[in-house]
Amino acid sequence: MHLSSLYRFPLKSAAGEALQQAHSDALGLVGDRRWMVVDAESGRFLTQRVLPRMALLRAHWLGDSALQLEAPGMPTLTVTVPTAGELRGVLIWRNSTRVPDAGDAAAVWLSRFLERACRLVYLPAQCGIQIDQDYAATGERTAFSDGFPFLLIGQASLDDLCARIGRSLEMLRFRPNLVIAGAAPYAEDSWKRIRIGELTFRVVKPCSRCVIPTIDPQTAERGADREPLTTLLNYRKGEGGVFFGQNLIAEATGTLAVGMPVEILE
Repeated sequence: MHLSSLYRFPLKSAAGEALQQAHSDALGLVGDRRWMVVDAESGRFLTQRVLPRMALLRAHWLGDSALQLEAPGMPTLTVTVPTAGELRGVLIWRNSTRVPDAGDAAAVWLSRFLERACRLVYLPAQCGIQIDQDYAATGERTAFSDGFPFLLIGQASLDDLCARIGRSLEMLRFRPNLVIAGAAPYAEDSWKRIRIGELTFRVVKPCSRCVIPTIDPQTAERGADREPLTTLLNYRKGEGGVFFGQNLIAEATGTLAVGMPVEILE
């Protein structure tokens, strides 16, 4: 088994970046989901669930200094990492925190494209959101993810799902960080601890799926047949939702690279 694909999503719910190598820190892959769009009035996080057009947003991580935004019909915008100014209260599910706002230029740009008043916020590396302590220790944190620092999917699992549906679907619909090749379909469901290269991960929770995988990442259109959820409901439904992929927590920081061997420890 080996790591066959590696993805980073600099802006929560925008398009992803395929990487050959990436470093990880205490919050996950460096640069992953460190930026987020929120409602201008309430501060509540916004995603493709509400705004499918977010699938067309392309955000490029420019290190600790800036983010570059692109979208159809919009000029390219470079947003400097905010280092001072008023903090904005934001809400992600039931978690609230205060983080730097990226300024009016970014807010105007995003509001124009998304046709909704919104703001762009940034999560400094020294901050982070406590992971649900049903699955994590005190002090284990994540960025602006839905709950966990890493999402893993087996390539064979997607291949099996596509065979059941009768057509190919992009892996990016499911927004994983890590894709593993060489395992049986859904083998990841039984893993408890794995090692990729020199990094060890705890496999802590199946990933419950929302409507986002039904959105075509190239067109931002929702499929009328509601695939892949329609098919997943037939064989991947459990208590609390429909599950595909596994959430992980890393036990240290380090480097990941496509091609690294994967070892099952438990």
